[in-house]
Amino acid sequence: MDLSGKKIVLAVTGSIAAYKTPELVRQMIKAGAEVRVITTSAAEKFVSPLSLATVSKHPVYSNVSDGAAWNNHVEMGRWADAMVIAPCSANTLAKMANGLCDSLVNAVYLSAICPVFVAPAMDEDMWLHQSTRNNILKIRSYGNHIIPVAHGELASGLVGEGRMAEPADIVAHLASFFANQGNKPLKGKKALVTAGPTYEKIDPVRFIGNFSSGKMGIAIAEALADKGAAVTLVLGPTHLQVFHANVNVVKVESANEMYDACMSVFGETDVAVLAAAVADYRPDQVADQKIKKQGDTLDIRLTKNKDILASLGGSKKAGQVLVGFALETTNELENAKGKLDAKNADMIVLNSLKDEGAGFGHDTNKITLVSRNNQQALPLQSKQEAAAAIVNYIVELQHAEKTV
Repeated sequence: MDLSGKKIVLAVTGSIAAYKTPELVRQMIKAGAEVRVITTSAAEKFVSPLSLATVSKHPVYSNVSDGAAWNNHVEMGRWADAMVIAPCSANTLAKMANGLCDSLVNAVYLSAICPVFVAPAMDEDMWLHQSTRNNILKIRSYGNHIIPVAHGELASGLVGEGRMAEPADIVAHLASFFANQGNKPLKGKKALVTAGPTYEKIDPVRFIGNFSSGKMGIAIAEALADKGAAVTLVLGPTHLQVFHANVNVVKVESANEMYDACMSVFGETDVAVLAAAVADYRPDQVADQKIKKQGDTLDIRLTKNKDILASLGGSKKAGQVLVGFALETTNELENAKGKLDAKNADMIVLNSLKDEGAGFGHDTNKITLVSRNNQQALPLQSKQEAAAAIVNYIVELQHAEKTV
């Protein structure tokens, strides 16, 4: 991760996640950045300004003025190559959305002419509240970059969405942004991505599903958009949100709905990445009313769903790049290669459930990129880093198509 020569203003607000910020500063500096830290007064209840000053090797400011001295918020906003607000509390988020300016952090934010990155941190109920949703959408519409929250244990003791992204993921997000500046090899291209599970109804209250969260597919959609593509993301049932301006989300529930959504846009698509965990089968009959408990067993007859990857592969035209996913537990590489040929795909992204930290629900993944002429095993890394690797390979495939 390279931030060499980059000047970063880190704004710390009042969240328990502020305890991670000395490590965030350390990792930014290790990556080559010069860091200045500002805080809200509430942040100082969670992390010591002395700690932040020690790791950044610069004074930490929290007020627009200190006695006779004026801390020039305009100068800070113009000095930086990026402003990172981490953690960003619900309170600061609301102020950003509405242009309030009652702290040094908000004054610098409103003065910043550089890209602004926001790493929210709050309890799950606050994160999912409609006012928070609206505020995220508003600041995203202003051109700010949202660093996705993580799933895990929260300060309340609950487990859910709302954790601030880990310092390494924030640094990776920044490094990816700077690496892609001016580099838009997919500009003018249209991309299709599928993500998440599908739910196949048994009756009005029950369904057949799986544990996919959609994180990997969403990361790929955003990575494609960062490279300039206009992305249609066909997203199965998930609580995750997508905030990238170049990603159009089409929400679906069942495999048939996902199939129809993909087929409707694939003809005009340059790149398709099918990362969704689509149910292979669905109930043959869906009960109109809740099935009452009767007897010791319940037989459900299943019928096969349409194979989206095979269908797209069958209609693929010259110049289109088609990527599928394979989650395997046995004969992983052999099965991935077989899927590559059977589905007429250009690449299969192989996951193995045997690899710790890979597969459903994790913030990390360990993948192998399998194409007809090559296979590349990647180390365990964040899903954002894995997505960047997949998209970089897609760019290579696109270039190869042009030169054939």
